[in-house]
Amino acid sequence: MAAVDLGSSTVRLCVACIRGDEVEVVHYGERVSAGIRTSLVFNPQLTSSVVGDLVREAELALMVRISQVVVGLPRKDVVQLTASMKMERSASNEYISLEEIRDLRALALDTYPLPDPGKQGIYGVVAQSFEIDEGMTLREREVVGTLSSTLEGRFKVFVGRRQGITALDKIFNGLGIAVSKQYFLPDAVSRAVLNDVERNGGVALVDVGGGVTSVSIYQGGILRHYASIPFGGRAVTGDIETECAIPADLAEKIKVRFGACQPDKLGGLSEKVLQIRLTDPYMEIPVKYVSEIVDSRCREIVEAVLYYIEESGFSNSLRSGIVVTGGGAELTNYISLFKDMSGYKVRKGYPRRLFSSAVGKDVFSTSAAAVTGMVLCAKDDALLDCATESAQPEEAEPETVEVEVTEKTTSPEQDGRLFSPDEFGEKTEKPDSNETKKTTRTVKVPVTGTTERTGLLRLVWSTLGETALKVYDFINEGEDRR
Repeated sequence: MAAVDLGSSTVRLCVACIRGDEVEVVHYGERVSAGIRTSLVFNPQLTSSVVGDLVREAELALMVRISQVVVGLPRKDVVQLTASMKMERSASNEYISLEEIRDLRALALDTYPLPDPGKQGIYGVVAQSFEIDEGMTLREREVVGTLSSTLEGRFKVFVGRRQGITALDKIFNGLGIAVSKQYFLPDAVSRAVLNDVERNGGVALVDVGGGVTSVSIYQGGILRHYASIPFGGRAVTGDIETECAIPADLAEKIKVRFGACQPDKLGGLSEKVLQIRLTDPYMEIPVKYVSEIVDSRCREIVEAVLYYIEESGFSNSLRSGIVVTGGGAELTNYISLFKDMSGYKVRKGYPRRLFSSAVGKDVFSTSAAAVTGMVLCAKDDALLDCATESAQPEEAEPETVEVEVTEKTTSPEQDGRLFSPDEFGEKTEKPDSNETKKTTRTVKVPVTGTTERTGLLRLVWSTLGETALKVYDFINEGEDRR
């Protein structure tokens, strides 16, 4: 399985080998993203170049041909709507099957009227509950195996921009790669980060990405509410860049190395001063000042998260509190800030040990939660193999040119040396004592490149060819002396 996460700051590719229930990550790569803003691809050509580099790197490392991938959909501008569908069962004395549940979901989606079909597309659908005879309401895993003459399902439909789907198709079609499935990322991230106790007891999953911070509320094992905030880690970098008047790449490095919330909790680190030697005289930026900048933006994000938790109606049902994941979760004291401002218990969300890794610990970082979650979802969905073994390239025979070489042979007495034509694979009569004989033959010489100065073909001789040149030069010198 191969999965691609198109993040606002970083594009990630993960390839895993699946044997039964065992999943082993065999390749993990990442590149700085291009053409992506707030998780939405606005320039597919730039993004395609980044994705293509990652794919080629994986193919060379694994000696495979990647033909299919699973990919995550954008997280911004996603609205949630409600759909329902009711069906009369012809065989009421038969158990309700999982196939009937799937058919009911598909029917609800096929008949769902999008507000603006030209600009909107369905990103995902989650079953909320099912109702059978006598008004009994059950969850999906409870309704299978029941008896009823009717079956009614209620679903949450997540609708986003159609541009996001079109851009993904354009990117991977241009690379000759099929998209086997597009995943609504909150569900994929939860698969990697949350355990069953948290999903059932009630939890808010906060994914702090580069351009978007998303909030997903789970209760009873079901995704109940989703919202997105249109800023994340890049906003923090932008604040440092603006306030300190430094380049964006340097601001990012300072954020990663020294960025921290709650400046009052920095201890001795707050006394340190960064010297930026880009100008003369050089700049001095106190670490505490950087922390104040970071803290201000992070508090804004936390306040927005708490607003959407309250809006969901599940604020009093989060027995498992808040789980914070994504690259932004690595900021120092961010988890502590969430705890102090929310009053919930809060933990950092790393990918769970549901797979092994042959590529190091990077796949278990918070920033890899989305891409590893998609691999796990693809495994559960039993998708087809995404890669095939590629044959070792055959070595091409070197290009050659034919060169005529004229050789002169002399008597054994001349200069006290003898150069026999037999050395060149030719059978000729031994010359008389004072006779000089010319022999012309054709030699094939490999071509390895061009000279930098003239552009003429550079001829590289084999051992036989080198010997022929020495003979030719030596005899010419002897002829001149004569």
